[in-house]
Amino acid sequence: MKKIIILTALGTVLVASNVMAAGFHLREQSAAALGNAFAGATAGAENASYAYYNVAGLTRQKGTQINMGATYIAPRAEAENVKWADGTRGADVNNIVHAAWVPNATISHQVDDKLTLGLGLNVPYGMITKYDAEWAGSDHGITSKLMSTTVTPMAAYKLTDKLSVGAGLQMQYIKARLTSTAGRGAFDAALEGDTFDVGYQFGAMYEFNEKTRIGINYRSEINHKLKGDINSDKAKAAAMLAPGISALLNQDISARLDTPEMISVGAYHQLNDKWALMAEYQRVNWSSFKNLDIVGVDTKSLISRTRENWQDTNFYAIGANYQIDDQWKLRLGIAKDQAAAKKAQRTPRIPDSDRTWYSAGLSYEYNDKLTFDIAYTYIQAKNASMDTDLTGNTDGRRVTADFKNSVKLFGLSMNYKF
Repeated sequence: MKKIIILTALGTVLVASNVMAAGFHLREQSAAALGNAFAGATAGAENASYAYYNVAGLTRQKGTQINMGATYIAPRAEAENVKWADGTRGADVNNIVHAAWVPNATISHQVDDKLTLGLGLNVPYGMITKYDAEWAGSDHGITSKLMSTTVTPMAAYKLTDKLSVGAGLQMQYIKARLTSTAGRGAFDAALEGDTFDVGYQFGAMYEFNEKTRIGINYRSEINHKLKGDINSDKAKAAAMLAPGISALLNQDISARLDTPEMISVGAYHQLNDKWALMAEYQRVNWSSFKNLDIVGVDTKSLISRTRENWQDTNFYAIGANYQIDDQWKLRLGIAKDQAAAKKAQRTPRIPDSDRTWYSAGLSYEYNDKLTFDIAYTYIQAKNASMDTDLTGNTDGRRVTADFKNSVKLFGLSMNYKF
């Protein structure tokens, strides 16, 4: 039984590390698109950074361009009314999710009137959550750190004056470190692993005229196989557990972790000289993420299986641009974002809930070559509750809590045309 308790906790940790912004996807890859809450991002193609949302839009980037930017993500999550199964209150926990910078860069080069090449550098997944080591749910998780880096070579081709297509190869590296306790805080356990795998994306853009265009983009699922190790306090583990079980907690491991496929559709319409309107829809297929199996490399055995059963999510956004003068442009947007993990799947490492995005931004065209973008977004998340039990019974390891979440985003970028 203790084996099940400990290793199920560790398995849950790996899954939870990937949860950020309705699942684990970080949309914040363009300051300009952030100003519109990503409304119309699949059709916008206003600068090179939009290639992350639709590679076909590269055909609208003339000459050679480079876009460099970053988003500061300042989340706040609090766990309140923390209780054990017997109703005993635990201490509330503040500042669970930690702030971080998310950088991005894209370079594009127009080979001729038809072909444009590009290279993107993005951080599409990542999060840091940390609880006090003594908190009531420490067996369920203390620290989760996830870092990812994706390099994407891209190409876009203009098939006709109206239709462009494009494709990119996602070369993705993920690293995770996850800690928890076992035996209701009796000893510590940590899991660490990394992986490098490849996926792809392709998109299309159709321009009805100079004012109106639509775009569609597909981003593939990437099948990751993390390789790493499990480490625990050997002395305490040996004292509490049978030798064979203790050995399971100190060995090399592997685990499958699949990032979801995503389908996006966007529209952009220039209403007049001052106003432009845009809309976006994205479907993220989290339902493919059903189980997480952790396999011991040394013992060649299935250490744990965590059932997740996440749900597919929808993202909707509408936005508008207002051209203030020849240099300044105001951006506005609002979005609705569904959570992948509902109450039955929510864990301390996944304080996830439905959320609403409120965004605003400014673009400043310094000259014909240089443009700056800044953006601010406030994400209001619904209050969420958790009722999780590592063992499926009420032996004291079941923990309940209520979460209050919100996020502030600050984006900035520079686009330069050579």
